[in-house]
Order: sequence, then structure tokens, then C-alpha cells
Amino acid sequence: MTRKIGRKASAITAAFALATFGLAACGSDDEDTNGDAPTEVDSDALEAALEEGGELTYWTWTPSGEAQADAFMEAYPNVTVDVVNAGTNEEQYTKLQNAIKAGSGAPDVAQIEYYAVPQFALTDSLLDLSQYGFGELEDQYTPGPWAGVTDGDSVYGLPQDSGPMALFYNEAIFKEAGIDEAPTTWEEFAEDAKTIHEWDDSVYITHDAGDAGFVTSMIWQAGGQPFSTTDGTNVSIDFSDEGTQKFTSMWDELIKDDLISPIAGWSNEWYQALNQGKIASLITGAWMPGNLISGVEDTAGDWRVAPMPTYDGTAANSENGGSAQAVVKQTENPELAAAFLKWLNNSEESIDIFLESGGFPSTTADLEDEEFLADAPEYFGGQNINEVLAQGATEVLTGWEYLPYQVYANSVFGDTVGKAYTGDTTLDDGLAAWQDSLIEYGSGQGFTVNE
Repeated sequence: MTRKIGRKASAITAAFALATFGLAACGSDDEDTNGDAPTEVDSDALEAALEEGGELTYWTWTPSGEAQADAFMEAYPNVTVDVVNAGTNEEQYTKLQNAIKAGSGAPDVAQIEYYAVPQFALTDSLLDLSQYGFGELEDQYTPGPWAGVTDGDSVYGLPQDSGPMALFYNEAIFKEAGIDEAPTTWEEFAEDAKTIHEWDDSVYITHDAGDAGFVTSMIWQAGGQPFSTTDGTNVSIDFSDEGTQKFTSMWDELIKDDLISPIAGWSNEWYQALNQGKIASLITGAWMPGNLISGVEDTAGDWRVAPMPTYDGTAANSENGGSAQAVVKQTENPELAAAFLKWLNNSEESIDIFLESGGFPSTTADLEDEEFLADAPEYFGGQNINEVLAQGATEVLTGWEYLPYQVYANSVFGDTVGKAYTGDTTLDDGLAAWQDSLIEYGSGQGFTVNE
């Protein structure tokens, strides 16, 4: 997986703006240069910074954040870490962008999803950690998450977790409907969707109310590559590629035939439907088990995990979700912030805390760990679910890229592709409208955008 963040940040920083949030670009005239570290710094400087100590602010929404910070401060008593939940994804990104624009108020370290890393890196808002030897850590992470935080030799963060996709399904519902095994192809999935809805028209095989992250992950898994960026400023967007068409032709039929629940994910109605057995499966990232265990208690023991269905029987996967931590360039203590980040996402102690909270690792050592692979939660009927999920991480297709303004792109998804879920248009027409919108926006922000 290659995500080209681009090396021409200075060429577009002044022009680039997150219009959906009403925010100016990071490289505004009033931005100072706090956090500009020397081009080459010995990694021993990080240990020295830990010894000297200081105060850091860490923005995160991960449930393990407080416990990880406490363990860090116990190990390094000269450092104080203030953990702040500034909101999840776009809510936090808005606050972060505002602080960057203002030149003060940004955290030293921030959690940023992989799709959003290019947008902040491109506008020169994140510290390049390669100067601290972080590039030498590459082989400790799976390829997808690592590509999500790097551009060439530049390293803009360290992966926290990964989200290889899988099919989480309620085996009890499938069997009651007369289906003995999980589908292995999307053709079988479509057949099972009909079988389940005919068995009980209040039950759907899955849900989808129109989510940008889900759709792009599904296009990725189908082999689509609608986005590409070269040199930071030259962008291509094309939703007519073969992989995209594989997904839309399959999914459009399910929507048209009313075989997909229109309930929005993470809503109260969604949790209720899962608990009542009205949604029979979820197509999502490997970080999902903890959410099911804590939020869908009424169907405990019924759930299982299967590999993603494919189009031709050949194993293929994509990522859905997942985050990194990055050092914000505004920090006044870059070496201490980098040292904390390295401990956070590279130390065994911290990663163990993260895994205990239900996180799914991005580190190869943990994905290959026998104890991790042998985990057999009662919630999933004693299945060794991590064997399935870890295998899925090895099957992620390479070549996927996000737009350098993907945060904005996702925010306008509902205005275009979202209409396909209300019967007003097809997915193909919705994607074409999304493409036109993204071309217009990108061109207005200083990018050269091609179809």
C-alpha cells in the first residue's frame, strides 16, 4: 500500500484550505516555526529528553490512552502527560486545524487516522520523525499501516492499530435462515442476503446508510484505485476503474432490492438491531470485537469471524479504519514528544495495554504472537478469531492511496453518493457526482486534478 503524501507542501500550503470546516491552511503567514528540529538528530537525544523531562499534551480518543500515559509517567517520572479527548476524527481534526492556524493550542502528540495523515503532512503540520531514526522501525509494522504514515523516507507518525477487514456474522441467525457456512464470495453473500430477508423480512444481512470509509474500503478490496497523487499537487480521481465497478454493480443490486438495512452505524438503532438479531453481519475492520463484546451483549456467543468474501475466490483484503499518533510541528519540545510517541506505539508495555482494551495491533511481532493468535473469546463461541484477522492483514491489496484532502472528501460524501441510499440515484451516478465535487474543490485549492 502506497500513500504518497507529497514533497511540495510549500507550493500549496498557502492555498490549501479545509473549506468544509471553514479553516485556513496550516502554512499561513502568521504560523511560527515551533517544532522545527535539526535535519539530523541522534536517536540518543530522545533518551536524553526523557531524562530531562517536561510536560506534554496528548490528544486521543483511544480507550487505553489514560492507562498508557499513566504507565509511561511511572516509567519516566520526570515527564507529565496531559491526556485530552478532543473528540473523534473530524471533530478533533477541526480543533487541531484551528490550533495550527492560530499558532498555539495544538497538542504535542495527536491521534490521526491513516486517511487524514496526508492532509496534515502535506500542509507541513507534522514533524518528520525520520530525523530520530524512526525509519529503521519499518519492519516492525505491517505494510498497510506503515505506508499510511510515510512518504518516501519521511515518517510522519507511528501506527497504533490496523483494520484489515473481515466478515463478523451472527452464526445463529445464518443457521436459523438455513445457511450453514459464511459466504466466501460476494455472489454467495448476495444469495445469503436474499435467503435471510425472505426468511424474516425484518432481518437484513448487514447495514449501510452511506459511509465514505466503508465504500472506499470496499472499492479497495475489489481492486479499485480511484485516487492517485504525484508530487503532492497532481491528483487523479477516477471512479470508472474496474475495481470500483465490481463493487458498485454488486452493492447497487443489494440496495435496490432492499436487502441492506438503512440503519446508520453506531446509532442507538444500530445497537438495538444488533442486539435483537435484526442485522446478521458486519463488514468492518479487525478492531470490531471489543465493540461487539461491550455493546452487543444480548447476542453473545452467537458471533463468528470469517475472511472477507471475494469476487473470484482469490484472497483479497483492504483496511478499514485504524489510527496513528503523530508529533504536531507546533510542539515546543519535539524530542520529548517523539520519545513519548516511540514508547506509545513501539514499546511492549504500551502495546500490551492497548491490546487489553480490545485494540488490534499493527506490529508484526504481536500479530504473529502465539498467545495473541490463540485467543478464543467466549463471545465468539471460543473461535480463535485473531487467526482469521491476522491472516486478513497479510492479504491487504497494495497500491491504494487516499486523497491529500480526504477529510474534506469524506465530509461531502453524503451530499453525493449518499443519495444512492435513498433511491434518488445509483452508486455509479453518486460516485460521479462525488468525483465532480472533489475535482472542483481540489482545483480551487491549488491542486492539478485530472479524471
